[in-house]
Amino acid sequence: MFIRLLKDKIARHTMMGLSLLSLTLLLIIGGGLLWNSLPILREKNIFDLLFTSNWKPFKGDFGFGTFIFSTLFITLISIALAFPPALLCALYFSEYATSRLKRWFSPVIDLLSGIPPVIYGVWGTLTIVPLISEKIAPKFVDFSTGYSVLAGGVVLAIMILPLIVSILIEVFATIPRETREASWSLGATKWQTIKKVVLRRSLPGIIAAVVLAISRAFGETIAVLMVCGNFTDMPRSIFDSCYPLPALIANNYGEMMSVPQYESALMFAAFLLFIIIVLFNAISRYILYRIKKKYYL
Repeated sequence: MFIRLLKDKIARHTMMGLSLLSLTLLLIIGGGLLWNSLPILREKNIFDLLFTSNWKPFKGDFGFGTFIFSTLFITLISIALAFPPALLCALYFSEYATSRLKRWFSPVIDLLSGIPPVIYGVWGTLTIVPLISEKIAPKFVDFSTGYSVLAGGVVLAIMILPLIVSILIEVFATIPRETREASWSLGATKWQTIKKVVLRRSLPGIIAAVVLAISRAFGETIAVLMVCGNFTDMPRSIFDSCYPLPALIANNYGEMMSVPQYESALMFAAFLLFIIIVLFNAISRYILYRIKKKYYL
């Protein structure tokens, strides 16, 4: 009896320690980025850094407005493009597909999730960029190189789609079959059961899947860098080039020693990306809490 209680106590404290370690690592990363950002924060007004778009490092101008807007713009487009087909695909596999079909396509979804980002970037450069430049953009604007917000959004959407599908399939699988059968016994059709029972019960999991996908989209670097154009002007349409924060860091980090304040500015860019992801996850957790409180408690 004593040994069992001792093992239980050790397991509890071990899991608590690992949880605290995770939180500590998060604080260390954020604190390290903030510490390295202090030189530019001391010399520049925070409002100018966040809301102006004048990026001239050789003259000491560091306006991150374009980079922040480009990051949010591309991420919004990618989620708008990826979520509807991902949701329908996951519903089909969980509610309609046969076991044989699931066995065939489940490895394909996993394979798509494991493809390196650079492959998506090369594919986007060879396929998506010319398609936008030659076929899509001429119908809406006078000229576009194809390296644009839309190209970045499409490539990101294709990258995060398998992730959303995989998570949603697991979410739908957690709903007991008895719940579905209870709905059918009341005369509901399969589609009515999906809308009124499956989707409603899965809402927290769906939101969690979207949050994970957005977090990946925020931090994606290579694929977006290859197709977005990396132009420092503020994009005014989805056919304009853009410059998201991850691409800024990846492109310029090696040059930071040649310009005063450059290193601190790039550390501040990384800190901004860190804060955006943390805030977004915190807001999503609050939304999940409100949904659970309203529908499940």
